[in-house]
Amino acid sequence: MKVQKQIAQKAYHANHSFIGRYQRLIKQEVIPYQYQVLCDEAEGAEKSHVIANFINAGKALRGEDVGDGFYGMVFQDSDAAKWLEAAAYSLTVFPDAQLEETVDKLVDLIAEAQDEDGYLNTYFTIKDKDKRWTNLLEGHELYCSGHMMEAACAYYEATGKDKLLKVMLKNAAHIYKVFVEEGKEGYPGHPEIELALMRMYHLTGEDYCLELAKHFVDVRGVDNEFFLKEAKKRDWKVWGMIPEDTDYNQSSAPVREQKDAVGHSVRAVYLYTGMADLASEIEEKELERACKTLWDSITQRRMYVTGGIGSTGIGEAFTVDYDLPGDTAYCETCASIGLMFFASRMLESEIKGDYADVMERAFYNTVLAGMQLDGKRFFYVNPLECIPGITGKAVTHKHDLTMRPKWYACACCPPNTARLISSFGKYAYGENADTVYCHLFAGGEVSFENGLKLSCETEYPYGFTVNYKVLAGSSRLAIHIPGWSKKYDVTVNGNSFIQDLQDGYLYMDVKEGDAIVITLDEKPYYVYASSKIPQLSGYTAVCRGPLVYCFEGVDNEEDVLGLSLKRGGTLQVADFDKELLSGTVKITAEGVRREAMEGLYSTDIPKEKECDAIAVPYYTWCNRGENQMRVWMNEVR
Repeated sequence: MKVQKQIAQKAYHANHSFIGRYQRLIKQEVIPYQYQVLCDEAEGAEKSHVIANFINAGKALRGEDVGDGFYGMVFQDSDAAKWLEAAAYSLTVFPDAQLEETVDKLVDLIAEAQDEDGYLNTYFTIKDKDKRWTNLLEGHELYCSGHMMEAACAYYEATGKDKLLKVMLKNAAHIYKVFVEEGKEGYPGHPEIELALMRMYHLTGEDYCLELAKHFVDVRGVDNEFFLKEAKKRDWKVWGMIPEDTDYNQSSAPVREQKDAVGHSVRAVYLYTGMADLASEIEEKELERACKTLWDSITQRRMYVTGGIGSTGIGEAFTVDYDLPGDTAYCETCASIGLMFFASRMLESEIKGDYADVMERAFYNTVLAGMQLDGKRFFYVNPLECIPGITGKAVTHKHDLTMRPKWYACACCPPNTARLISSFGKYAYGENADTVYCHLFAGGEVSFENGLKLSCETEYPYGFTVNYKVLAGSSRLAIHIPGWSKKYDVTVNGNSFIQDLQDGYLYMDVKEGDAIVITLDEKPYYVYASSKIPQLSGYTAVCRGPLVYCFEGVDNEEDVLGLSLKRGGTLQVADFDKELLSGTVKITAEGVRREAMEGLYSTDIPKEKECDAIAVPYYTWCNRGENQMRVWMNEVR
């Protein structure tokens, strides 16, 4: 049973706050730039060919010459879908006739690329029409459909235009016919369509969307040799995935029996998001318990302090419990976005501060780090240590880069970041019939279905006072107090409000005119890792509020390798500097610098001197050129 749900996208409008500034960046810089990339018009960026693929697919269906045919990854269509979704969210906040016209033209191209039976995928339409649905392991047909379904829902909700929604309902009906009515065996190699079908069901009420989502969840892993059997039936492949590696795509066992988060981290959290949404919709306790077990596996044993997941570049995957190396971390941006999706859906069946805490940690650290501050360069991988000369060069560190590229051949992360930031309000606020929820602090105004209208003024994550004012209506209000804030004060209309937290939330009855002020702990703090994490023994990290900090060479004599922090040393917070890294706050820690020595090894005791160690928020790193960076620092007495 859903105890609450996300607010509608149109319900939240950011103000001048941190979130508002980021949403304006997406509108003004990121969406136009990414569209240039999709059109192959961005100078110096990796070729995309996404728009051309849709044009050529339409030509192929009409029997015309497709010219340069298909270019890119088998899942290239999904880049357009995520861009469309980001544009739709942006239109709800910043109406823009020109952007809407651009979206409409792209929707027309997508509609023209749909086959008569509802099938939609440019790769197989242009290149391999006779191979449709024969390589679920690698083909990404269901994955691309899922992302386009999400885009269709978002654009309908933003504008009321239903052309793309009709296209994707027809596509969903086609998939339902193939896999349910005609009984084709199999399930997605890359989960995503499960969560998308649930979204289509919530919007349209079409039962076949719910039934199809449940079908894909139910059959997954029941025959854990399906992909092997499928591979034996065909004589072609996309890139040679190993069908026997059932952990990689979460199909080693039926989903209700899975105990550990394994395999490709993005696939995992997309699947778990669909499972959590389905569990709360159909009120199935067994599926809900499986989601909680998998949540604990991630957050208690396999998650980085930055909210990153996926410890290895080999398969972009989880490894085993407590294997969390910083220098070879994968931490794909999409994986942390997917983790936010999962957390948000878990909050729909259980109001628990842990879910909101993880959403916050993932967003303010790994998600934001995935995009350069100007919105024009992007990280796919987010390591917690960068050493030029090793990072990106050593065979064990090839996947980690020292600078953000403008784009990628596999460009899932850039548009994913844009759509997440543009839809932040849906994750920040929730509601049910009698209670409204503030899961994350997001400055702006929000209107709830029960008539309550709320404003929020805050400079979070750099300001630690959050001011709410009830502009209209009355309701019960639940405000999440982040787990990192051990101390906090609350006043209602100037009077102290004292109440024990209930699973991380404060509950109060409010009415029009009420003013609530939350004051959080602004002091920086040290974080220590479990002794079960072998790579982090004797190390510490510095945080303030939701922000994890890092030490860059540019602030520390171009060398962080010889730098250690004094155990329990004082942490001094500088004033907010609007000129530094688009506006941020430095922290100075008491440090010790070990002097460089000659040779590879020495029997002489190294010389040390006390020094200041300067840290900046992790999400801002790599915006001042290539240099060293570390999150976890050696600690000395």
